[in-house]
Amino acid sequence: MTWLPADFVHPTRVALPGGGYHLRPISGSDAPLDYPAVMGSRERLASFYGGWPRTDMTYEYNLADLERHAREIEAHESFNYALLDDAGTALLGCVYIDPPVRQGADAEISWWVVDGRVGTELEKTMAGFVPAWIAGAWSFERPCVIGHDVTWDEWRARPKLA
Repeated sequence: MTWLPADFVHPTRVALPGGGYHLRPISGSDAPLDYPAVMGSRERLASFYGGWPRTDMTYEYNLADLERHAREIEAHESFNYALLDDAGTALLGCVYIDPPVRQGADAEISWWVVDGRVGTELEKTMAGFVPAWIAGAWSFERPCVIGHDVTWDEWRARPKLA
């Protein structure tokens, strides 16, 4: 049994409430926008993603990582959605939807916004939108939005799946 139904179709574009922003599956072509977004928020991201991104992460490594994410999305192994302005000129964060690696959930979801959007209306919108979107558009029974349902420390304290 896989973590998603065989006939599941993942969303390809999701508008955020209030307009101006949307989510869509990330791809290698997003590297020119993703790399500065990730590296510009590196310290904060590394504090909760366990050291990722590394201080020495190269553009080429990031590109290969995004291409890997695109293959995983296509295979329904995991999902990485880019948070973009509607013009597609700025990548402002990401949403990750992954099969569980720790006990207590059937999917593990996390998300972030770039440092310049922390504390803004966009971050507040994401905080309400992501859990509602997961509950409404995805087929999970017990999703865990890390940083929302549980803290990062509480999630890390959960036993790993065998």
